[in-house]
Amino acid sequence: MTLLNPTWSEEPFPPVEIAWEEPNGLLAVGGDLSIARLKNAYRSGIFPWFGPREPIYWWSPDPRTVLFPERIRITRSLRKSLRNKGYRITFDTRFAEVVDACAAPRAYTAETWITHEMHTAYCMLHAHDIAHSVEVWNPAGELVGGLYGVATGGVFSGESMFSREPDTSKIAMVALAWHLQHWGFAVIDCQIENPHLISMGSENISRHAYYTLLQDNLHVPPPARWETDPHADLSRWEPQPT
Repeated sequence: MTLLNPTWSEEPFPPVEIAWEEPNGLLAVGGDLSIARLKNAYRSGIFPWFGPREPIYWWSPDPRTVLFPERIRITRSLRKSLRNKGYRITFDTRFAEVVDACAAPRAYTAETWITHEMHTAYCMLHAHDIAHSVEVWNPAGELVGGLYGVATGGVFSGESMFSREPDTSKIAMVALAWHLQHWGFAVIDCQIENPHLISMGSENISRHAYYTLLQDNLHVPPPARWETDPHADLSRWEPQPT
């Protein structure tokens, strides 16, 4: 496994093909979480993931879990929530709060991989218009769901999501998928499979296929502004290829 130099932020990553099979995708350790290093990682199909009191681990798993925006699954009950519960959706208005909410203890565990170091790093990426958040607000004006991630050309790498009311993380994902499709993004990188994402239509592709897709879309221009389209009626959206 490659040991990265913490004083060389521009250091190239090793080829993803040499990542370990077990644990799946472990590629390198060390380095730092500077903007330059993180940009290079995401452009190479690599992401950091480590726990408290651990060194920085870098990953590129095979297979890779992705969600194509035009293939997102919107259930009947989710459409009812979109239509009837009066939720409001915004982009990039409370990035740090969304990361805080994603890092909060869950019902099934008090542990989180979103350390203070990670929080600071992704807020820096947000300040440079690289990381973005989706916020879901209830009619009382409370932040009840959302997600955040990193935009690399036409690929959005989702990092984490949260919900404080039923379906609100799913609503954030639907809003993200609708806007990304209309902005010309190719795919949402979900990184690692979990039941929540599979229920929404995510699928596994090979690491090579993901890397090729990423490289083919590195130069997709970003939207002029990350903001919601007031004409988007997500409850009536029937996802399909553009």
